[in-house]
Amino acid sequence: MSESSTSGGYIRRLSLWDAALIVVGGIIGGGIFLNSYIAAQRTSSGIALLLVWVGAGVLTLLGALCYAELGARRPRAGGSYVYLRDAFGSLAGFLFGWTMLLVIYSGSTAAVATGFATYTAAVFNLPPTIVRPLAVGGLVFIIGINLFGLKLGAQIQNLFTLLKLLAVAMLVVCGLVFAGVGSSNVLTADPSHSGVGFMGAALPVLFAYSGFTYLNNLAGEVRNPQRTLPRALLLGMLLVIVAYALVNIAYLAVLGHAGLANSPTPAADVMQHVAGPIGAKLIAIGIAISTLGFCNITLVSGARVLQAMGEDGLFFRGVARLHPKHHTPNVALILLTGWTMLLTITGSYGQLLDYATFGDWLACAFGVATVFWYRRHDDGHAPLDFRVPGYPWPPILFIATVGWIMVQSLISSPVNTGIGLLIILAGIPVYYVWRRLFSPAEP
Repeated sequence: MSESSTSGGYIRRLSLWDAALIVVGGIIGGGIFLNSYIAAQRTSSGIALLLVWVGAGVLTLLGALCYAELGARRPRAGGSYVYLRDAFGSLAGFLFGWTMLLVIYSGSTAAVATGFATYTAAVFNLPPTIVRPLAVGGLVFIIGINLFGLKLGAQIQNLFTLLKLLAVAMLVVCGLVFAGVGSSNVLTADPSHSGVGFMGAALPVLFAYSGFTYLNNLAGEVRNPQRTLPRALLLGMLLVIVAYALVNIAYLAVLGHAGLANSPTPAADVMQHVAGPIGAKLIAIGIAISTLGFCNITLVSGARVLQAMGEDGLFFRGVARLHPKHHTPNVALILLTGWTMLLTITGSYGQLLDYATFGDWLACAFGVATVFWYRRHDDGHAPLDFRVPGYPWPPILFIATVGWIMVQSLISSPVNTGIGLLIILAGIPVYYVWRRLFSPAEP
């Protein structure tokens, strides 16, 4: 890999292969192994369920295409923070970083780390009391490998992602080839579930697609980013959409729509049906690896956001420092991981995760909206290797759909969504107090 330095002191080590696997690993966590049953409860047939998964994937792809252009325009560490800061000012960037640190990245990572520990304990028949220490141990392992440079971290992440894709492939092959059931199960209507419409079914599905923005946080370490970022986002998203569709077909082939709607652990149930206890144990190992890989990406990419904020004076200056040898934001990584560990130990991540989902997709919508600002203010300054095809319709469709989902969230879950919004708004006075106390220069 080329190791040319960027102006921010990072080293561009990530190839197209590394970047594409980061996209895949940042999206495929535990959602596809768990959330399909919720979507099945909200649809009336197998074909409706598949349309929801593919439709949500296409919507996410539209957002990813917008982030591909944003990454090509601003190939530096920080991702959404940088775009929001440029387009809407330092307050908008601060609110993203504030929410990212408090709930979005930390809460989701704590929840997924606990999932990793739960599955690991089940595989090795460990007592429930070991779950939280094991989750913290997983986070310590992640921070340990990433303090010594992104190259080692990327190699470990590639291994995590390849193993989780192997788990997906095993699930699909077992479901479609060895189950010995007809494909008619996939399309059969389920009279016990009338469905609640695309939006209601899409909410748990969209959660499983979140994470497509993480690569942009690492843009300062991507080789030839103007070409690599768009290709990696497109390749990674297409691979995820195909994988998710095939996994759901496997679920339906073995369990049927009614069976899937009553199975909180469909992956384990499919493997149990096909290969008995050994199959269930193998998929549990696959899920544990998948979840640990997701935690690795969230912490590594989130640390780059904090480092960029520190450079701008919108966070502690110490987090802006890079290790002189490894060129990694170790202070920021330790801070984010430490807060995540605290949430894991106290078990307080559960509700934070509910609040985070709203903030995560709201940030994605505003991030996509910055494409319009860059087109107006940035065009003509430098040639671009990638532009969103069909502009302005992809960003318009993405923002409108996510906006509608946000409205539905407020209606269906006003308390959790309202608290999520309050957490974001609470950052406003914090921002002004911070500026008064530390007087950072306007970035």
